[in-house]
Amino acid sequence: MTNPVDRFTQAIENASIGEAGVFAPNAVLDATVPNWRFTVEGAASVEAELGRWYADPGRFEEIRRTALPDGELVEFVLTWEEAGEPHMCHQAHHIEVQDGLITRDRAWCGGR
Repeated sequence: MTNPVDRFTQAIENASIGEAGVFAPNAVLDATVPNWRFTVEGAASVEAELGRWYADPGRFEEIRRTALPDGELVEFVLTWEEAGEPHMCHQAHHIEVQDGLITRDRAWCGGR
């Protein structure tokens, strides 16, 4: 699978963001979460942050991918179990891709 967004979505479901190898060295995560907006820079830092978000294997209940001139818009509902309790999140990611790697992820999350 060579498409970085394919690998990204698969890594979300498999809780394997750190092994996906999808982020450019200078990648940026610009995230808006409940009551907070923050930015993380650098592939290792982005992988670490998203690794916390997607720490448990999950399943997309809904996913919509829309091609954009600079990458893709990915909207989804993800469900997973954490410590035996069911969880769900609703997110949108505007993912920018260059030279086969994700350079920027602008993410909006409604929380769990």
